[in-house]
Amino acid sequence: MTGKTYLLVLFGGRSGEYEVSLMSARSVLSVLDPEKYTVIQVGITREGKWLSGDDTISAFENGDFSGLKEVTLRPVPGDATLYGTTSSGLEPITHVDAVFPVLHGTFGEDGTLQGLLEMADLAYVGAGVLGSSVGMDKALFKDVMRTHQIPVVDSVLTNRKQLAKEMDRVIEDIERMSGYPVFVKPANLGSSVGVTKCRNRSDLLEGLMEAAQYDRRVLVEKGVNAREIEVSVLGNDDPKASVAGEILPSREFYDYNAKYIDNASGLIIPAPLELSLMERIRRYAVEAFRAVDCSGMARVDFLLEKNTNQVFLNEINTIPGFTRISMYPKLWEASGLTYPALVDRLIELGLERKADRDQTKRTYRSDNEPL
Repeated sequence: MTGKTYLLVLFGGRSGEYEVSLMSARSVLSVLDPEKYTVIQVGITREGKWLSGDDTISAFENGDFSGLKEVTLRPVPGDATLYGTTSSGLEPITHVDAVFPVLHGTFGEDGTLQGLLEMADLAYVGAGVLGSSVGMDKALFKDVMRTHQIPVVDSVLTNRKQLAKEMDRVIEDIERMSGYPVFVKPANLGSSVGVTKCRNRSDLLEGLMEAAQYDRRVLVEKGVNAREIEVSVLGNDDPKASVAGEILPSREFYDYNAKYIDNASGLIIPAPLELSLMERIRRYAVEAFRAVDCSGMARVDFLLEKNTNQVFLNEINTIPGFTRISMYPKLWEASGLTYPALVDRLIELGLERKADRDQTKRTYRSDNEPL
């Protein structure tokens, strides 16, 4: 491709991680080289409206959408155009070469947006439909890890209907699985939104109801007295792992406030680990990335039990937090790849995967089918 890449950066969204998305997008936008990219900013409101205009990110940060207009992408191959929506129909705004989704959580990181972009036959940064959806669902992801002999903590999966009709039985199942504490999480969300550490039955009841507000499916995990270790993975068919880093949470566990609000959590990069343990964790990270057919990027989170040094793979994040102080870019910076170079590489990987996808044959005619 010659000339500038017309890059659509997409942020906001119908998710509990809306604010995190804006922070990540601001950082990505700040390092896009104007000599390489013509940048198109598109924000998605909490209600699902796609809006664009001058300095869209600032409008979203300020909550003032008055200067923006509604836009859309058509899921039609060959029509790589961003349109404005008007009372008289669709009005072409700009060509689009690639999309950089900086959307965390539901309707952005879970495969739904990726399905739209696949239908439109657009290049985009990050995992495809399969990797996004499996990576997003913590319960399904754990099942895949068990199949690949990658250790994960014991867990119980429930849902809103079971909680409404059989709360006592659900709690008994959880208590049979593990003593307290346990962690309760929405199965499909990130940034520790809706996550509760429960030390007794009363906490558990509250935690289940809290998590069920954010997702239909709720995952309950055995509590482990553990260090929190994270690895960044980058690539398509030949992914590479960064050095591992360790989180020192400012709170009892690495919750939303510890990640994004109080700025008091510590990061140790590289993590103080024996070389063999560091390499095993990095190997698990790459194996997990491949197991869910991930592409582009992912941050893989581990729990390292303090008393035994037993490793548990906790989760994979296919669109991890992407501010300059987020763990994903900081781990690559410590591995020799600067933040601007990382953003460029991710766009290259998205374009490479689109080129590979274009080699797939989409039609079939049998020998007996008439011409």
